[in-house]
Amino acid sequence: MPRSIKKGPFIEDKLFNKIRVAQESRSNKVIKTWSRRSTVIPEMVGLTLAVHNGKKFIPVFIAEDMVGHKLGEFSPTRTFYGHAGDKKTKLKK
Repeated sequence: MPRSIKKGPFIEDKLFNKIRVAQESRSNKVIKTWSRRSTVIPEMVGLTLAVHNGKKFIPVFIAEDMVGHKLGEFSPTRTFYGHAGDKKTKLKK
């Protein structure tokens, strides 16, 4: 269930302050964040955020299409190596 429109999108206060400072100074610095639950807002467009995936920081350039999504969606936490069945069939050929 989505968040109430009355409340507005959730964004961590510390992250929002970093974004405001970067916008005012027009800085191209990568902003590190652990807040995967924060929603992408229009003020973030054009910035690069390093989103933590539990092991390392994944750089994410924020585009206009990402507005409204969560930061965690762009930093995968699991590595997919393929299905075991696929490897067996490739060896037979």
